[in-house]
Amino acid sequence: MNASASLSTAETLRSALAGLLDGLPARQAAEAVERLIATYRGATPTEAPILRDRADVVAYAAYRMPATFEAVRSALEAFADAVPGWVPGGHVDVGGGTGAAAWAVSATWDGERPVTVLDWAEPALALGRELAAANPALRSARWQRSRIGAALTVESTDLVTVSYVLNELAAPDRAALVDAAARAAQAVVIVEPGTPDGYTRIIEARDRLISAGFHVAAPCPHSAACPIAPGTDWCHFSARVSRSSLHRQVKGGSLAYEDEKFSYVAATRVPAAPAPARIVRKPQIRKGQVLLDLCEKDPSLRRATVTKRHGDLYRAARDADWGSPWPPVADA
Repeated sequence: MNASASLSTAETLRSALAGLLDGLPARQAAEAVERLIATYRGATPTEAPILRDRADVVAYAAYRMPATFEAVRSALEAFADAVPGWVPGGHVDVGGGTGAAAWAVSATWDGERPVTVLDWAEPALALGRELAAANPALRSARWQRSRIGAALTVESTDLVTVSYVLNELAAPDRAALVDAAARAAQAVVIVEPGTPDGYTRIIEARDRLISAGFHVAAPCPHSAACPIAPGTDWCHFSARVSRSSLHRQVKGGSLAYEDEKFSYVAATRVPAAPAPARIVRKPQIRKGQVLLDLCEKDPSLRRATVTKRHGDLYRAARDADWGSPWPPVADA
């Protein structure tokens, strides 16, 4: 899907979310978001749905759904670049709540497909179904209540997404979820917060997927062990998100955007062509040169210095984004 179509999907989602907030007092929405954020940041997995009722779901969806959408869309875009020509015939979103990942899939690949969103919070599923009415690609999606954990079963499909879910589960349930996704799908895309703990969960999931016969399509240029020494750093990326008035009210400040940090793995059983290297930090632009931190196929981490002497490559480096493949496809 081209960039303008993807942007249109994001705008449709923002408009649908804004409409939900019309009947909810601003202070109530902000208080609900602040309480839910505190719950999500808790140190232990929850044993009950965090989103309890419609007010909770509306507030949290309006606050978090655009950021989840942008993070998942970024991961899917990198995956789609590695599997050109492949289009999922079906999609299951595990722990999908109000359906941000389903929206992201529809922004990445044109057309309708069977979509099933699994979650154990009925209010979230109900709101997701309501929002989906604004997106033609999701109007026939199934919204199914399901316990996410060791007892999970996932129907056979082409693509399974799991976004911002593993952090809510104990280790045995995380392993069971990843294994169930691997058994069901040709491709699995998992997104977690861009924190050291989120990265650790992604690496655990990555290892399980590789053990199940998958190979990594993105962000890694390889399916070997991650070259980051445990505890020294973590791999994460950033997606820009337009801030709503609710965002500004909860967080303060007046910026029109914020940057969502996330970690992810996209793995598949279908043939894929991972990037030759991936830019894993924000490029540093200096006078006459650009410094790029790269994860390479070796596998290794390397800082590359691109100077004016490199001509077109230098101009490309100045325009390069954190998370992009390197070199650009046109110069590969």
